[in-house]
Amino acid sequence: MSFLKLTDLSKSFGDLQAVRNLNLSVEKGEFVSLLGPSGCGKTTTLQMIAGFLDVSSGSIALDGCDITHLKPNRRGLGVVFQSYALFPHMSVAQNVRFGLEMRGTDRKESEERVREALSLVHLDALAHRFPRELSGGQRQRVALARAIVIAPPVLLLDEPMSNLDAKLREEMQFELRAIQRRIGTTTIMVTHDQSEALSISDRVVVMEAGRITQIDTPYRAYERPENRFVSQFIGKANLLAGTVLANDGDEIRIDLGHDVVAVGRAMLGGNGRGEPGKGDAVTVCIRPEKLKLCESSRGRLDATVTSRFFLGSQWLYRVASPLGEVLVCCQNEGGEPIAEGQQVGVDWTNDAIRFVETEARQ
Repeated sequence: MSFLKLTDLSKSFGDLQAVRNLNLSVEKGEFVSLLGPSGCGKTTTLQMIAGFLDVSSGSIALDGCDITHLKPNRRGLGVVFQSYALFPHMSVAQNVRFGLEMRGTDRKESEERVREALSLVHLDALAHRFPRELSGGQRQRVALARAIVIAPPVLLLDEPMSNLDAKLREEMQFELRAIQRRIGTTTIMVTHDQSEALSISDRVVVMEAGRITQIDTPYRAYERPENRFVSQFIGKANLLAGTVLANDGDEIRIDLGHDVVAVGRAMLGGNGRGEPGKGDAVTVCIRPEKLKLCESSRGRLDATVTSRFFLGSQWLYRVASPLGEVLVCCQNEGGEPIAEGQQVGVDWTNDAIRFVETEARQ
């Protein structure tokens, strides 16, 4: 039995259906991210799990017990808010101890658990300071310590790193994952940052317009997107239109207009879409980093570089090709980049192509 189970969960605000018939099972100790653009329903889902919003329909079960209509303080869940919500008049230690005091925990036990929590987030030496005396990253750690000190069955994180600068954000996401693994708490995080979700989650739940569009491991969600939305929202993608020439044996042959590609049957993803038939209009996806630029006339296509962007470790090129504009991402190896306006060839291998959907399913 799943540790946390959401069954046909829905939430409406008047005529607006923010979450629609959402079903999700989370195992004990798992780190799951709800990923999607603003307004997709991910924060509403988290707030229903926490008890801050009433459920319009459906149910929430925790360790086999129905908690759908329990008050937030009866659920015993740990929550880290986007704003951290620290008490400005309390010291770090007092902020962390607050949840234990509300539960009537013995003073001696409280002090020991506060020490353990602050040690876990490397804030032992700052227990006497106030929130105004801390950096953004330190305040985030205090909020995390306050959430985990009560030993919650589930830890809920609402965009916990959105207020941090890019470098600190990257450092904190790995530290957060290390802490979660150490304590083994089942964790659900809401984020719109795809790299954040992909780097630290066991599974990602991609949401669009109040519905789940794909639940998968980060690697599979990136490598085998199940529809157009997922392929474009998680990472960059070139979506190419084609027509199925044949569906035989272990591969599907697709005419892209200026090239014929073979898509292995394994790349269909096994998601219930069904297989495309001969003559079907389809969309395939190829990631920019799986394309290679070469000398003109040496690749599958000839193209012209229209613009380039330096990303530090990589160069991102926009090229005009017979298939339309295509993005190509190349490793920065220290040499001179390809000039804008230069004629190039574009090449790829068949196993870089992913089938996304047929015309009728777009």
